[in-house]
Amino acid sequence: MSRLLYRLGRAAALRPWRFVVVWLVLVAAVGGAAAAGGGSLQDDYTLEGTGSQRATELLRDRFPALSGADARVVVHSGDGRVDPAALAAASGELRELPDAAAVDPPRFGAGGRTALLTVRYSVPVTDLETGPTLDALRGATANLEDAGYQVEFGGQVPENVTAPGGVAEAVGVVAALVILLVAFGSVVAAGLPLAVALAGLGAGVSGIMLLAAVSNVATTAPTLAVMVGLGVGIDYALFILTRHREGLAAGLDVPESAGRAIATAGQSVLFAGFTVLLALCGLVLSRIPVFMTMGFATGIVVAATVASAVTLLPAVLGLAGRRVLRRRDRASGAAPATDSPRVRRWALHVGRRPWPWLLAGLMLMLTLAAPALGMRTWPSDAGSEPTSNTARQAYDLVADAYGPGDNGPLLVAVDLRETDPGVLPGLRDRLAATEGIAAVAPPRLSDARDAAVIVATPEYGPQDERVTPLVDRIRADVLPPGAEITGNTAAYVDLTRTLAERLWPVIGAVVATSFVMLVLVFRSVLAPLKAALMNLLSIAAAYGVLTAVFQWGWGAELLGLPHSVPVSSFILLLMFAVLFGVSMDYEVFLLSRVREEWLRTGDARGAVSGGLAVTGRVITSAALIMVAVFLGFAADPSLVIKQMGVGLAVAVALDATVVRLVLVPAAMALLGRGNWWLPGWLAKVLPSVDLHGAAVPPAAGAEPRTPEPSRT
Repeated sequence: MSRLLYRLGRAAALRPWRFVVVWLVLVAAVGGAAAAGGGSLQDDYTLEGTGSQRATELLRDRFPALSGADARVVVHSGDGRVDPAALAAASGELRELPDAAAVDPPRFGAGGRTALLTVRYSVPVTDLETGPTLDALRGATANLEDAGYQVEFGGQVPENVTAPGGVAEAVGVVAALVILLVAFGSVVAAGLPLAVALAGLGAGVSGIMLLAAVSNVATTAPTLAVMVGLGVGIDYALFILTRHREGLAAGLDVPESAGRAIATAGQSVLFAGFTVLLALCGLVLSRIPVFMTMGFATGIVVAATVASAVTLLPAVLGLAGRRVLRRRDRASGAAPATDSPRVRRWALHVGRRPWPWLLAGLMLMLTLAAPALGMRTWPSDAGSEPTSNTARQAYDLVADAYGPGDNGPLLVAVDLRETDPGVLPGLRDRLAATEGIAAVAPPRLSDARDAAVIVATPEYGPQDERVTPLVDRIRADVLPPGAEITGNTAAYVDLTRTLAERLWPVIGAVVATSFVMLVLVFRSVLAPLKAALMNLLSIAAAYGVLTAVFQWGWGAELLGLPHSVPVSSFILLLMFAVLFGVSMDYEVFLLSRVREEWLRTGDARGAVSGGLAVTGRVITSAALIMVAVFLGFAADPSLVIKQMGVGLAVAVALDATVVRLVLVPAAMALLGRGNWWLPGWLAKVLPSVDLHGAAVPPAAGAEPRTPEPSRT
């Protein structure tokens, strides 16, 4: 493969405009197709086999008005009762809205200062364009605002409105540009990784919208894909650019240097990208549609950025010539530095005393991971939004006027084809007597009188820790045969439990497939095993920091949250898949250079310090870029994206410092030649992967170097 990549990179550098034009046409064509035939984003939280899903399907069949989306219009008067006539007029306007099936009669809170209108739609929230639908709600209730009332909106429709993005992406791009400029000292060298990454990002995001035309794609999927794609795209281009600059420093001409950079670093990029894709494919094992589409969407963007790095980047390197070097390094006879003496000295220092450094690093990582033992996961709702958000204000007004449980009522659906209608009065009484239930509405029969629904209001809000035991008690002790419980709160219980059950199969599959791939690439057993363990340690530490920041509230206010919140149920599974792949990128780049030094010198310990010295500066720059990009997304209004941004930033920072500069050199120093041990029988069956460009024709004047004997 290295010979093929060498030819590709050299051809792109020799005929750059052909490749640039192809990419311009490709991005324009995919973007045009997405604009003309792309779909809209829709969340699909189907939980096959769960009680809440069975109840939802029963309501969909027998109570169409209850199975669709809902929106709550909360009207509050600051100095008196809400006028019923004004509410009646607003109800009439709301009934005329598109897809509105019914408007419930107004419910007044204590004192009549707060009133609640519930709009029920005939379609699920995934079939509504939530932004325009919320605007229509505002228009229909304009008379209430004109009368001086405070009008806020809650329920599924307002809570699914996606705020316009762009700020986080801009912060990440600007931060990356500054870091690259400081690292390379050349405007051209700083701009190339950004331009290449943005080209891949443009093609990938357009691909997501085309995917949305044929399947449901989660509303947060493009944001997650951009966050990951921007980080890895810049890093992939950065690693290849660094190898190209080393080639220029060694005296190679531009096409030759670009070809060799693609044959070596470009091949590492391919394997690193494939590792990320493998990790994202692990989300398929969750069997939850919203997670699967997040994996597919992010995978499309990662694949596009890999393609741009190995095809578009060598073309623009050919156009840039020697301007990718600092001005002082372009002069004839200049010898630009290609490694970091400081990192080399540090690696040698750690290697001389590996046990103390290894134990100290492990203690730090385990201390950071410790809070994760008390992590509580729960899907985010309006109670986690900033106080400026209309859904959050509606949430608070409802809690004050009707009680916190009114924000998460439980719907008990009863199939009267399986159960006698005579059980309904007793069922209502048992629900009312259940500890934790504040109120129970009378049973409501379907038009065909073959199903009933009872609304039970808990004493506490949806995020309260007592909700899960309450739902479990109702299912175990109260419900008769043919009855099930649903509603957002019950669905959240099932979702959280389902994700917890499927986390370990995903972890096992992702770690196993990544380990096998690294064994294949590096022809070693212990080095891939060490890499997998280090990545798991980084992820555990990130989980611990997330728990402390969000659940304990140590940094909630700094991130724009009104109070501490549970870690989103989505985070555990989603962050593991993304982070394991991203962290493995650095491992691939580092191990490839360490193994290259090992094959060249035969010195196991010296190869570690040499590999770290060559990659230390570029991995640090790449990590800084990723941290900046991810922290930019910590300002996103979506709690899932906010927590993902913080978690990924923490993990990458730890990965590039504690793991790469302490744990890796200490562990590899202890293993010595064992780093590259491979059983004889396995060596015979594994194919040989030329990760270091040995199959590339030698450059003119180059002399082959023979390995030195090991000094370990």
